[in-house]
Amino acid sequence: MVITTAQRDILARLRVDVATGLSTSEASVRRRRGAATGDRHGGANVVRPPVDCPKWVCCLLPCIGRSPSMRQFRLVTPDDAEVLRDSTWVRYDHGSLVVGDVIRLVEGDVVPADCLVVGLGMDRIDASSVVDDDDDCEGGDSGEEEEDGGGGGADGEEITVDARLVTGEIRPARVVRRRNGTVGSGATLYYGSRVLRGSCLAVVIATGRRVALSKLIGAGRWPPCADLSEEVREIARMESEGTGIALVPIS
Repeated sequence: MVITTAQRDILARLRVDVATGLSTSEASVRRRRGAATGDRHGGANVVRPPVDCPKWVCCLLPCIGRSPSMRQFRLVTPDDAEVLRDSTWVRYDHGSLVVGDVIRLVEGDVVPADCLVVGLGMDRIDASSVVDDDDDCEGGDSGEEEEDGGGGGADGEEITVDARLVTGEIRPARVVRRRNGTVGSGATLYYGSRVLRGSCLAVVIATGRRVALSKLIGAGRWPPCADLSEEVREIARMESEGTGIALVPIS
């Protein structure tokens, strides 16, 4: 599986080898540094709920946990994540993810962080095999849409993701393998979205309070009452200004 020059540059900025993932020690350093300084590369990958009360209040007022926003929040909360650490695929609680982690997503998974798709299917990526972004891109690209239900390409050729509960978008988004074997360099998946079909390898670009869902909750814009995809794109654009990573969310 090959990558584009833009993806290679992004991986270099994130200081990660997509073939081996982060080391356990480097992930720990990033997490501690983020917790101590607010660095965007670390800290706990925790999104605060829309009704963030102390546990004793929730015990006294159990109706809080049954509110519509809290019920929807549980639907977009991931469980664990399959992450590449020290060249080995392991399952960790999603809260342990840091920016730069390489993760694997399959059908039924809830996306555990904002991440950038770098390859479709389950094959390892050879970062030494790089093609120009505009080289032989005919025959499919990321960013196409498809309604849920039926169809779909061969295994490893595409992934379909439903972000409806996060962004309010009605139609699931689809990332398709291009003729040169790559995917578009800006195919972004959001924390809380659900993989409907297919599988992919992705690199984490935002965690915790920096993910789009967290910012929507903080702004009082979640759960979505309308399509917030343009607002989410603006969040991604502003976040990319700090990381130097050009992001184009799939739509």
